[in-house]
Amino acid sequence: MDRRGASLTALALILLVCNNAFLAHAYEAKSRPAVNIRKGLALGRTASYFAAAGGESFPPAPLMPIPNARQLKWERGELSMFLHFGINTFHDVEVGSGMEDPASFNPTELNATQWAEAAKHAGFQFVVIVAKHPDGFCNWPSKYTTHSVAASPFRGGKGDVVREVSDAAREVGIGFGLYLAPWDKHEPTYGNTRLYNEYYMGQLTEIMSEYGPVEYIFYDGAKEGGPEMQYHFDQIFALNHELQPTCSIFSDNGPDVRWVGNEAGWAGTTNWATIDRSKVPIGGGYTMPAYLASGEEGAPDWAPAECETTNRYNQWFWHTDGVVRTVPEMVAIYFATVGRNCHLCMNVPPDRRGLIPDEDLAQLRGFRATLDEIFDTDLSEGANVSASSVRGGGGNPDFAPRNVLDADPETYWATDDEVADGYVELELPEERKFNVIRLQEPIFLGQRIAAHTVDIWNGATESWETVVRETTIGNKRLHLIKPVSTKKVRLVILRSRACPLLSSIGLHYYKAETLPVVHRESMPLLGMRNLVQ
Repeated sequence: MDRRGASLTALALILLVCNNAFLAHAYEAKSRPAVNIRKGLALGRTASYFAAAGGESFPPAPLMPIPNARQLKWERGELSMFLHFGINTFHDVEVGSGMEDPASFNPTELNATQWAEAAKHAGFQFVVIVAKHPDGFCNWPSKYTTHSVAASPFRGGKGDVVREVSDAAREVGIGFGLYLAPWDKHEPTYGNTRLYNEYYMGQLTEIMSEYGPVEYIFYDGAKEGGPEMQYHFDQIFALNHELQPTCSIFSDNGPDVRWVGNEAGWAGTTNWATIDRSKVPIGGGYTMPAYLASGEEGAPDWAPAECETTNRYNQWFWHTDGVVRTVPEMVAIYFATVGRNCHLCMNVPPDRRGLIPDEDLAQLRGFRATLDEIFDTDLSEGANVSASSVRGGGGNPDFAPRNVLDADPETYWATDDEVADGYVELELPEERKFNVIRLQEPIFLGQRIAAHTVDIWNGATESWETVVRETTIGNKRLHLIKPVSTKKVRLVILRSRACPLLSSIGLHYYKAETLPVVHRESMPLLGMRNLVQ
């Protein structure tokens, strides 16, 4: 064996030994009792309290399941803009009959670049166009039907809304997604399971093959009460990922993104990115809203939540009598979704001209301006950061408490493996006033934190006061509290499913100080789910 071969063999043996040692250590740590963090805090103990014998300097093992690359991109993207636009727009209905005349579809000023620019300027990372709604009218010239833009006067019968939106999204630098309704009230083969699934997968092949990268697709399982119709979702999803490997698939149960269980604009205050997909039938998620809103701790499938809602009260398509939500309501929805570990897919419907109306544009500008006002200033800047313990005794900067202030989602503070709780403390340069606390986990290593509090230091009484007592964190957790002025803030992790990791802490101020309540029943299930039966 030559010198290079001997070196490779030695390296392989070293890696094998390290791996076995790591597995043994992980197994041992699993059986150890958790340290009582509250007891440690009460006694004023410091990092040495949690120091592990022979502390780890290697990265923590992922806590399975973990997100794949497409899921991670979608979760971190936080915001997407749904564009409900089609023949329904011209008939003042939410769900068409399938018998509408294509000649009625004629948006004479359609400007997809305006749509994409509005999305980008408001901070949305993706646009999602309705390619086909259950009325069956196709916003692209599908070769499988004559019920499409090709039979309309739009662009002289040569128009293609899907193409214009996909081109505009790439032009402005945001992601492109689609909704292709399985339910089709126009197609004659609907009701014949074999023939219709072949038809549907033919249309899916068209839009997944001819419009460049598709980063997201929305599926629901809605169906008409009459025909006995089964959708072959296993085959559909397999074809989808074969044609677009980086495309995140949304449905009631994933596989990439799950429905949050409502269209009112909120996620559960406890929200795990994990569920057991086998418990949630596609098309039946409306029967188990509590499970979808909260996820399931320790479940086998990574399927983070998404909430789709609309910027106009109770309307997905544009209507002549539509009223836009207020900016504070939009911000409240952001806090109740993105701020609870949930992607927000906000619908903004273009009108009959093919333009987003001025009142909607003003709403989006106000929404973005408010979020920028809150989050552009981080009042934790310049803080001295300490922690109950640091992985490996603190010698490795990769796990240092300071990492929670570097605005890098790939870096984090970490403890040793046997630690299941702990705290991170910020000491600010001076007293600062804030009312928004932002917390983020490095979810690429799994979702861990199951219970936490936030404490502030009361200088007058020289004691800690708890201002937040909550459960999960995930990709992002936002706490809006009464304004406080303090020099010290502490995140206390009461329970973690594995050694706790924290990527970011931020302190911010929202001048309005209060948000409207997002009512659980403020938005009916207009997205076909109420029409399943």
